[in-house]
Amino acid sequence: MNLGIDGKVIIVTGASRGIGAAIAESLGLHGAAVIVNFHKNQEKAEAVLGRIKDKGGSGITFRADVRDDDAVNAMVEAAVKSFGKVDVLINNANINFPIKPFIELSWEEINAKITDETKALYNCSQAVLKDMIQRKAGKLIFISSSLSRQPGYGFAAHAAAKSATDSLARVMATELGPEGITVNVIGPGLVKTDATAGLPAEVHERTAAFTPLGRVGMPEDVAGVALFLASPLSDYLTGQYIPVCGGSFMV
Repeated sequence: MNLGIDGKVIIVTGASRGIGAAIAESLGLHGAAVIVNFHKNQEKAEAVLGRIKDKGGSGITFRADVRDDDAVNAMVEAAVKSFGKVDVLINNANINFPIKPFIELSWEEINAKITDETKALYNCSQAVLKDMIQRKAGKLIFISSSLSRQPGYGFAAHAAAKSATDSLARVMATELGPEGITVNVIGPGLVKTDATAGLPAEVHERTAAFTPLGRVGMPEDVAGVALFLASPLSDYLTGQYIPVCGGSFMV
């Protein structure tokens, strides 16, 4: 199926594993040139790029801490030098956070999560928008969480940071629409990745039990929605929050 992604240049942050890797590989399957961003694990990032090329796509890997504006600018410059432009940013990189009740959180812990999450979004968006605004075209896709809308015990820092993502996206969509740029948010529920592997089995079981589709998510579930948002099929969609959680949370 031709989704119109062939030849698109797409940056996926945090793409060496989990949701980011699934998104990058899905885009590669449809012929995109993918910048596989990673922070620490170059071996896994190179493996993702290898699978992208095997599926007919192209791309490069690039090490950059998305909280570092100089590193992010260098990544975008490398993308433009290699492929001439950046069509889509998928802001996915995971920012670690403590899981504990609000009463046990220090201000430093919650502030670090909010600041780092927002700075990553800011750095990556600012870097790609220079090119996008000049061309009057582009798509920003932010990976948030259903926990920004649906409370989860112990997830105060995460919910606060992702709520900021959701709100920023709506303002950015309003401001950037006239520039031909769309901004949308994906809100995954519990997804089975190595990042969630440490959660007790009963958490996965309990989540599956109250989810209408009867299971927790897989990275490919999120990748499918990212693929849609990156494609021309979503050109008239902006400022939206799309939960990908099997119906456990409904807008």
